[in-house]
Amino acid sequence: MDKLKKAFASKLLNIKAIKLQPNNPFTWASGWKSPFYCDNRKTLSFPELRNYVKLEIVHAIHEHFPDVEAIAGVATGAIPQGALVADALNLPFVYVRSKPKDHGLENLIEGELKPNAKVVVIEDLISTGGSSLKAVEAIRAKGNEVIGMVASYTYGFPVAIEAFKNANVELITLTDYEHVVAEALETGYISESDITLLNEWRKDPAHWNQ
Repeated sequence: MDKLKKAFASKLLNIKAIKLQPNNPFTWASGWKSPFYCDNRKTLSFPELRNYVKLEIVHAIHEHFPDVEAIAGVATGAIPQGALVADALNLPFVYVRSKPKDHGLENLIEGELKPNAKVVVIEDLISTGGSSLKAVEAIRAKGNEVIGMVASYTYGFPVAIEAFKNANVELITLTDYEHVVAEALETGYISESDITLLNEWRKDPAHWNQ
């Protein structure tokens, strides 16, 4: 197992950011029903862990996207962590709304990017990838280059993997579904019977309903 992904999975479990509700499934923005939810925004409430996430994202950017010239956060979950990362790198920061503001300047992108800037997008969580890639499209439409995305967590669904491939966006994540579930089972956070349920859900998350 990847040491970083295992370590971060453990930290998420320690703050109870992983929720399992098979009898009262969560409804995602995509409309999918899920017995499993990763609320990694909770990391913002724990200073040591918040700093850990910031530094690991910074390390990922240094390693994979050293030519970065600006940071963009996807609203709303990735705005605070994206701003922290931009501050650590001393780079410009913008955030991308899910839809243009309905008053004032009606901005979709808040902040300013210099023309042709090389941008790394920060995201908190990837499910289907739809909202994340809409942010990429918005940045590209402004004439900028998205050189990659760093997310705290991904469910690793095939539909998202295919979408990122088609959009030509390299995605780096701090942890993922497989590492979280493995760590949760190892530590007794979930049971073997929960694994059976989760495997059923993973087969067809778009149509699953307990």
